[in-house]
Parts: sequence; C-alpha cells; structure tokens
Amino acid sequence: NWREDPEQRSVAHLATWIMRVLIGSMWFQGMLWKLPLFRPNGLLYWMEQMAGRGAFQIHRDLVTNIIIPNFNLFNPLVFLAELTFATCLILGFGVRIVSVLAILFGLNLWLGIYLDRGPGDPDEWPWSYLFLIMVHVFFAVHGAGRSLGLDALLRRRTGDPYAYPSGIGRLHRAVS
Repeated sequence: NWREDPEQRSVAHLATWIMRVLIGSMWFQGMLWKLPLFRPNGLLYWMEQMAGRGAFQIHRDLVTNIIIPNFNLFNPLVFLAELTFATCLILGFGVRIVSVLAILFGLNLWLGIYLDRGPGDPDEWPWSYLFLIMVHVFFAVHGAGRSLGLDALLRRRTGDPYAYPSGIGRLHRAVS
C-alpha cells in the first residue's frame, strides 16, 4: 500500500495503522492465556468473576448457568474470536466487521465485571474497557483497514469488475 498508493503515505494513515496493529497485538497477547490446551487457564477465573460481578442479574445467570457449565465449548470459541480480532486488525482485513464484534466483546467484559466485589478481589479499571470500545468504534467508523491494510489493497484491486466475478469484490467493498 505504501508503495502503490501515494494517498496512503500520510500521517493519518500511518497513525491509524500503528494504532490498529497495537490493538491487534493487545488482542493477541490477551488471547494467549486463554489457550484451550491448558487447564486451568485464566478465562475460567474471569468467567467465575463475571458470575458474581456482572452488572445485571440476567448476565450473571447466563454465565453461571450456561457458560461455566459448558466451559469446554466456550473456551475455544472465545480463544478463536480473539485470535480473529488480532489477526484481522494486524493485517487490516475486515476491520469494520471485526471492530463491531470487538465492541460487543468489550461491552460484555465491561458489564461482566462491573460490580466491585470488595477487598481481596482483583480490581479492574472499568474505563479500560470503555477506551477499548471507543478505539473499536473509531476503527469501524473510519474503516481503519483502509489505512495500510489489506482492506485498502483489496478495495483497489476489486475496482476491476473482472477480478472477482462472483461478487466477492462487491461484498468486500461494501463492508470494508
């Protein structure tokens, strides 16, 4: 992108790219301690925290009655979701869709450990999740994958109606 498109050579695109790669790296690092290969892993602990600290009773009940009893199913799904967030953000592919999903993840995290459980329990700074949500709103609104990412490259390449005759190009242009 940097070489092929002079418009990509701006401070705004470079700053967006840096922010996107750093947030993608954050998702990657956060996903490592959720590897479903190791028992126990950190995700179960935080699911148990959500069961007691969720902002709403329905959220606490969902975690207590559905997620924790089926942890072996949900653990790989959470791991794969966060791996997808990391990969797509770092590569700049499907950033708008991934950012919307990451916003929902962030809301779940924020509301899931919303209540303070008192002394001895680890404190989470709720604003960290709100800032993460705000960054993903920025990525979604501004199409951050178009800044030195695969979304920009594919948008340039899919301008040719013969390149993707099956409509994949039109679909990608619509969501990137």
